[in-house]
Amino acid sequence: MKMSKNVQEYKLSHSPTLNTVLMVEHTLQNMNESVIKISEIKKHLPKQINHNTLMIILTYLEASNKIAVSLKGITWIHNTNPRLRKAISEGLEL
Repeated sequence: MKMSKNVQEYKLSHSPTLNTVLMVEHTLQNMNESVIKISEIKKHLPKQINHNTLMIILTYLEASNKIAVSLKGITWIHNTNPRLRKAISEGLEL
């Protein structure tokens, strides 16, 4: 389920607001499921959102490495844990 367009390629007639982007991020971040489909995201959002706007947001989140998109669905992968970031930067091999 690869996102087919870049954020710049979308016709921005439905440009998302910061509140809408944060709402989608918060919803994806706090999901109980590890993989979720776009139709399920729409059901879990506190407010309705235009499909094109949601696709722009998901494309942005994928480009910023906050979500991973696969054939099975979307997964939140962004981790702000400082210990994890330190371990990655030091590159400890097992």
